[in-house]
Amino acid sequence: MRFTAAAERAFTFPCREATLVGVVHPSDQPTRRGVLVVVGGPQYRVGSHRQFVLLARDLAAKGVPVMRFDHRGIGDSDEPYLGFEALDHDIASAVDAFLVQCPGVREVVLWGLCDAASAILFYAHQDPRVAGIALLNPWLRTPEGEARTYLRHYYVQRLIDRSFWRNLFSGRFSAYRSAYSLLGLIAQRLGNADRSADSSTRASIPLPERMANGLEKFKGPVLLIMSGQDLTAREFEDTAGLSATWRRLLSENRVHRRDLQAADHTFSRRAWHDKVVEWTFEWVGNS
Repeated sequence: MRFTAAAERAFTFPCREATLVGVVHPSDQPTRRGVLVVVGGPQYRVGSHRQFVLLARDLAAKGVPVMRFDHRGIGDSDEPYLGFEALDHDIASAVDAFLVQCPGVREVVLWGLCDAASAILFYAHQDPRVAGIALLNPWLRTPEGEARTYLRHYYVQRLIDRSFWRNLFSGRFSAYRSAYSLLGLIAQRLGNADRSADSSTRASIPLPERMANGLEKFKGPVLLIMSGQDLTAREFEDTAGLSATWRRLLSENRVHRRDLQAADHTFSRRAWHDKVVEWTFEWVGNS
C-alpha cells in the first residue's frame, strides 16, 4: 500500500450555523473524480472497525481521492443532530469542501452504508457535481417491513433449526425459555407493525417511496452492494420486491449490483472489505 500518514489532512468547514470536521485523502494521480464517504447511523468518520478509514486509504492508494467527514451532531462536528433524512446541507457543504481541498476534482461519487445510503438518495439528484452513487445495504425501514423481515429471515430460521426443537423436546429449561421468548418476539413485532400502521398512513410520503423518488430523479450510475448475512439488506430486498417502482428502477442498466453472501452488515472481515474496495474502485473508474 502506498499510503503515508502525511498524505492525509484534517480540516474544518462550515455548514450553516455549524462547523464540520473532515479528513481528505488525496491521490498521487491527477483525476477529476473523487469519492465522498457519507456517514450514517451512530457512526462517525472512522466507521465500525475503522471501516471508512481503511476504505479511504485503500482507494487513495489506487489513485482515487477520498473525503470522509462528520455531519452535524456526530463525531467532532457541531450540533444539532438532525437525522439521516435531513443531511442535504451537510452533504452539499462537504462536496464544496472536497473540491476546495482537492482542486483537480470536479465531480464526486457519494458512498454510503445503511441510512447514509438513504440520505444519498435524497440528495444526489439535486447536485450536478454528483457523478454516481454507491449504496451499501440501504436502510429502507418501515414497521411492516421490519416485522416481515424478522419473521421471514430470522424467526422462521429458528423454527426450522433442528437443534432448537431437539433441545425443546429434551425438556431443557433453556429451550423452553428460548421458545417462549421467540413467540413473544414474534407477537411483539407483529403488534408493533399493527400499532404503527396509522402513523405510516399519516406520513405524507412513506420512506420507501421517497427513496425511490430520489433514485428515479438521479440519472447517473448506481453501485448497489448487498451483504448476504444482514437483516437490513434483506428488508431492503423484501420491501423493494413488493414495489413495481423499485423493481423497475433496480432493473435499469445503470444499476450495478454486487453481492457478498458471507458478509455481515459492515463487511467486518478484511476479505469482505477488500472486495468492497475492489468493486468500488472498478466501478468508479468505469461509471
